[in-house]
Amino acid sequence: MHHTSVFFEMEFFLLVAFSIVAPGILLAILSLKKAISRKTVLWFGVALIALAGIDIALLQMLSTLVKLTPPGFDDKLFASELSIALYLLPAVLAGIGINVVSHILIHHLLDAEKRFDSEHPKP
Repeated sequence: MHHTSVFFEMEFFLLVAFSIVAPGILLAILSLKKAISRKTVLWFGVALIALAGIDIALLQMLSTLVKLTPPGFDDKLFASELSIALYLLPAVLAGIGINVVSHILIHHLLDAEKRFDSEHPKP
């Protein structure tokens, strides 16, 4: 049974949790550490990308669910042109995640190049 608004659906609460709460907790945990391994940073980037994907799926579900509820503010938010703005947060999360993963990969490749150069000196 659906409520009269998607704001009371589990998908909405999950959207808030995966869009705001989870990234905030991850960032807070990493901010408290004095030193962070590359593996941890890599998993942080991957987690942000995964959270963005989950957010997109939840936004799609909510835009479908809003069609089953009586007209209201949720229609304006999830089923109109305004809904495009809701996709900005997942885009930002994915963008940051991609940059973090890219950062780790670039540093790994630079280290591998340095090791290769030291093991294979030019004559």
